[in-house]
Amino acid sequence: MDKQLSNYRRDGFGLWAVCLKETGELIGQCGLTWQEVAGTPVLEIGYLFRRAFWHKGYAIEAARACKEYAFTHVKAEEVYSIIRDTNSASQKVAERNGMVRCGEIVKHYRGVAMPHDVYRIKNGAA
Repeated sequence: MDKQLSNYRRDGFGLWAVCLKETGELIGQCGLTWQEVAGTPVLEIGYLFRRAFWHKGYAIEAARACKEYAFTHVKAEEVYSIIRDTNSASQKVAERNGMVRCGEIVKHYRGVAMPHDVYRIKNGAA
């Protein structure tokens, strides 16, 4: 929570809690964060949901809202999603959000190299 509050103070945005409208139950998070691609900071649409809520349309709904917010309120020229190369479900979310694969990077977590696909959409695109 402290990290997100710090992001909001610094950038004016961060991750949002995603709650079911019907019950208020917290099912995940989504939002805008700064990430690095090839040494350059990029604005990323990120989303993470509890497994019980996968494949129900929540990720695409959240990702589209983040894209709209980035273009309308943040005035971003483009946004990215950086997705593990084995995560086909999240890749499909990015594609359904109008994004196209534009590259790949390798992230290192606890000494393990993990390839990621980079998706992007420019403001004004589909």
